[in-house]
Amino acid sequence: MRLWLSGYRSYELGIFKEQDLKVKVIKAALKERLVAKLDQGLEWVITGPNLGVEQWGLEVVLELKKAYPDLKLSLLEPYADFSSRWQEAKQVKLAQLRSEVDFFGLVSKQPYQGIRQLQNYQNFCLDHSDQALFVYDELYPGKLKFAYQASKKKANYPCELVTMDELQTFAADYQENYGSW
Repeated sequence: MRLWLSGYRSYELGIFKEQDLKVKVIKAALKERLVAKLDQGLEWVITGPNLGVEQWGLEVVLELKKAYPDLKLSLLEPYADFSSRWQEAKQVKLAQLRSEVDFFGLVSKQPYQGIRQLQNYQNFCLDHSDQALFVYDELYPGKLKFAYQASKKKANYPCELVTMDELQTFAADYQENYGSW
């Protein structure tokens, strides 16, 4: 099984610091879902470089690889120089993540030229995965809306969502069962 993992950008969730409790909740929820997928035959996780769910997902999968060494991780960027306008610290973090994945690639080797590159990236991820796991809620649209809509149109392509309500429930259950975060 090849899984496309994506979700909200950090700013869409109002998260501006890695120490935000919401990051811990999202990572814990992703870990739970990914472990369940491993039991179903998950072999590859494919994700992008975006700040937010994608980078947190990279971190979660890298952690899971310690217990599941056969799990593979692919980081795909839509175009060359994707992070060139980011703050230096964020560029350094992405470079570190690139160095730790099993596969890194660019869907387009050209710098950003237009929305077509983002559409090609989306189509590439759909064509090279068997299903998707998105941290996304239709009630709170964000940039992932287009990928989610495309995944719904693809025949026999399961797309599992982690919604805002599920994250809230997950956080409450976790706190009830394990105390504080």
